[in-house]
Amino acid sequence: MTTTEQGAAAPTGWHRLRVARVRPLTDDAVALTMDLPDRLAGTFAHRPGQHVTVRHILNGTEIRRSYSICPPPSEPRALRLVVKRLGPGGFAGHATTALTAGDTLDVAPPTGGFGLVARPGAHHVMVAAGSGITPLLSMATAALRDDPQCRVSLIYANRTARSVLLADELTDLKDAYVDRFLALYLLTRETREAELLSGRIDTTRLPGLLRAVGAEPDGDTCFYLCGPWGMVTSTREALTGWGADPARTRFELFSLAPQDPPPPAPEFHGRTMRITASLGGGTAVAVMEEQDRTVLDALLRVRPDTPYSCREGLCGSCRARVTRGTVMTGRQYVLGPAELAAGYTLACRASPESDDTGLDFDL
Repeated sequence: MTTTEQGAAAPTGWHRLRVARVRPLTDDAVALTMDLPDRLAGTFAHRPGQHVTVRHILNGTEIRRSYSICPPPSEPRALRLVVKRLGPGGFAGHATTALTAGDTLDVAPPTGGFGLVARPGAHHVMVAAGSGITPLLSMATAALRDDPQCRVSLIYANRTARSVLLADELTDLKDAYVDRFLALYLLTRETREAELLSGRIDTTRLPGLLRAVGAEPDGDTCFYLCGPWGMVTSTREALTGWGADPARTRFELFSLAPQDPPPPAPEFHGRTMRITASLGGGTAVAVMEEQDRTVLDALLRVRPDTPYSCREGLCGSCRARVTRGTVMTGRQYVLGPAELAAGYTLACRASPESDDTGLDFDL
């Protein structure tokens, strides 16, 4: 099962939120906690595993990024985001070096369907690399708190011991649920005493890791994967080959496949292709132009508030249902077979096939 097969409407509207706290986590990551006025408590109510889109103007350029909501275990309703710098510049560079308490950010309401399988008493096995821990910590906390019969196992890879995100909170979770929470930490650039824990999560090491946490490919085990493309895709394939039910395997990607192809360009051939979108209770009409590859490109000219973030088919912020005509949806990692069959697409990966196409972002 993919990230949004549960169903989740794309966010509409932005809210300027004050940064209450900026807490350094590692040399290249911080946790941002936002102030939420009482009037927005319902707007930003979220399920464990969901994310928000942050919009920021940096050096005159608008930047949008999606971040999983990762509240502290003691504050399940808090809006906290973990931002890790992967390279120079960008919003993460600004957040980890210049953002301070009192600054403001534009944030869209929570969206996304990555979350826990509704199976009381299950064994929830979570596999993460790097910042992939952010939604999984929230999900693990909720499972342990709300289901006294379940247990949670975490397999978590990082480069070094210093780069482990939220290590103190994971330790606290272990102390609070000593009989029901088990965590294995792998380091890729440091050698640990156990060879099994020295290196990446790969198809060679995975069987031993699953045995170590007591995982079984049966109906009581659910799997959750979050991290870069290589780790997630290889782990999914290995789990399927092992016998795990794909319907009980959920994943979220933080990066694209190498040389991931762009969405297919529309075939104009002198045609006029019109896009009508229902968004935020209103209607917008756009016409595709020769330079447009996707319906999102056309819609942003007439509705700059059209929801989007990654533009790479990873976050699902631009999810919409096709209500008229047809589109070709390029490679994406959010919509599952059930949603595709129900007519959903991602505006950032969809090119029109019909002259008159209708999209509804509010469904």
